[in-house]
Amino acid sequence: MTRARADSRWSLTSPLCVGDGERASRGRGRSAGPGGPGWHSGGVQVHGLLLAAGAGRRMGRPKALVDDWLSRGVRALRVGGCDPVTVVLGAASDEAVARLGDDLAMVVVATDWAEGMGASLRAGLAALSPLDAVLVTLVDLPDVGADVIARLLAAPVGATTLRRAAYDGIPGHPVLLGRDHWAGVAESATGDRGARDYLAAREVEVVECGDLATGRDVDRPS
Repeated sequence: MTRARADSRWSLTSPLCVGDGERASRGRGRSAGPGGPGWHSGGVQVHGLLLAAGAGRRMGRPKALVDDWLSRGVRALRVGGCDPVTVVLGAASDEAVARLGDDLAMVVVATDWAEGMGASLRAGLAALSPLDAVLVTLVDLPDVGADVIARLLAAPVGATTLRRAAYDGIPGHPVLLGRDHWAGVAESATGDRGARDYLAAREVEVVECGDLATGRDVDRPS
């Protein structure tokens, strides 16, 4: 598949705090028409969502501030075929925004980020424009690159799609959610479980990516 390249249509703005039911509006630009970045077969557009809100207690600092993980995650989503891209921040959000620099992303600050990954996922889904699908990944997966994302997006995508990467048979992130699943995922996303319970109760298409990455999250300093 053709990989999307970063362009100047999306730019970073100041953080927008999103509470329950509040929808993001700042930071939006004009979306390219069919055939542009983020568009796939059948006229489907895929939004990239990078969750990076946690305090990273075992790491000793928020993971959004570790090395170039934040920028790397944004670039992987865009080059892999997602457009637009939204980053969900929480702990140390001001410092994290500064690290994004010129990376082309919108920012949502989850005001209840301390509740766990579920709060970040809910905030991110609430801020999405009404596109066809969203690909969700985590900031602490530094070896998951654009090639993994492109493989997940290689097959047709639609509003009912439910697909995730696996590494040597073990399911992980990224997770591709068609629009029809967003409400159910948001409702079930509590604590640090994210979409785990929702996915466990449904048939999910699994895409093996163990030849491309380990898919392991990094929780402690090396």
